[in-house]
Amino acid sequence: MGVQYFVMGSGSIGRRHHDNLKGLGAEVHLFGWRGLDLATLEAMVGGAASAAVVIATATQVRLELIELCGRLGVPFYVEKPLAFRMDTLARIQTAAAPVANRSMVGFMMRYHPAVRALVNEPISAYGFHIEIGHDVRQWRQNWQFGDSYAARAEGGGVLLDLCHELDMAHVLFPGAKLQAVDCIGHADFPGVDFATRATLAENGGPVGTVAMDYLSPKSLRRMSFRGRDEVLELDLLAPRWERGDGSAAHVREWTFERNDMFLGIMDDFMALVEGRAPSGNPLMPRFDLVQDSCALIAQAWERRVFHGALTGGFA
Repeated sequence: MGVQYFVMGSGSIGRRHHDNLKGLGAEVHLFGWRGLDLATLEAMVGGAASAAVVIATATQVRLELIELCGRLGVPFYVEKPLAFRMDTLARIQTAAAPVANRSMVGFMMRYHPAVRALVNEPISAYGFHIEIGHDVRQWRQNWQFGDSYAARAEGGGVLLDLCHELDMAHVLFPGAKLQAVDCIGHADFPGVDFATRATLAENGGPVGTVAMDYLSPKSLRRMSFRGRDEVLELDLLAPRWERGDGSAAHVREWTFERNDMFLGIMDDFMALVEGRAPSGNPLMPRFDLVQDSCALIAQAWERRVFHGALTGGFA
């Protein structure tokens, strides 16, 4: 019998991972977190001849599942963010140590073809802006923000929900340090950020911002870079970039499906678990190699400063 994969969390992302694992030929079991106690899960996972766990639960449900995996020596794939407090992150890192080099964090944007191309063809930038925005009320049918994990003061909010952008900033500019995190909240959801701007800077450049919001009436996901010799504008939804020096522009476009990123990252996780060679993506988010990025996200959450609040429209 091969590896049995246990997906914890039966929301949209958990179901996606379940379906992708199944499509990739894995033996996979899907469980909702509510109503499932750790002892039952330990018996199932520990009783398998070979097992791996996918953690797709709410943000605040990470530590206890990773402790279980570390104790059993079972590799895991955990959705981002790994943690939103530095003390919790330290406990998770300790618990994960026995399986850290066979586990992964779900930074699937590292499998976006334009991000990979940008890493291979970097721009020498003195400034950058990375932005994502969309109206959270339009995410899914029969879904209300106020009933979701995103509306929780502990583990919710746009910074954590859309933290791929912070991870990409760290991938592209690993020397840039967090300077400030400014947010707008909502009167009905104290402690939940709806629009957040993080400023990062490195001595001598670049200086940049990462912007995330739940408010944009038009969905957008883009990056812009300013260098002394060239500029680059990248639309991650198209995806398309335009790169030029003021006299000539180079346009590049890609054709891909969003699920390709999820398939790519999950196939690499399966390779780690099963002892196969992964795809060769140099950005593969193996658990032990992405802790600086995870720390940046937790630091940003802890350093949020709120500047007023919206009212109405999100209950």
